[in-house]
Amino acid sequence: MNQVQIPPKTAGETRSIAFDFISKLAFGETISTKVVTASVYSGVDASPSSIISGSATASGTKVYQIVTGGVTGVIYELTATITTSASQTLTLSGLLAITTGVV
Repeated sequence: MNQVQIPPKTAGETRSIAFDFISKLAFGETISTKVVTASVYSGVDASPSSIISGSATASGTKVYQIVTGGVTGVIYELTATITTSASQTLTLSGLLAITTGVV
């Protein structure tokens, strides 16, 4: 599974996260289905899936997911899973830290 860089966010922010599958897709291959899931990588959140807002969308080689809320101090692992027009199942994941916003 490849890692993507996801900048941290505060619990009050709502943001779109992009997962770019360009390096995993063959020429002409397209995204057929997509889903993004959330789990706790570090910290405590009894309901990590609640940071996922709505369904994932796709445009070209990218999958987009809106994330919202989260528990300050928790690091979430977001995993995007797609199936392709060539019947491949591919995943990308990244870590999202929820911060206080104070540097």
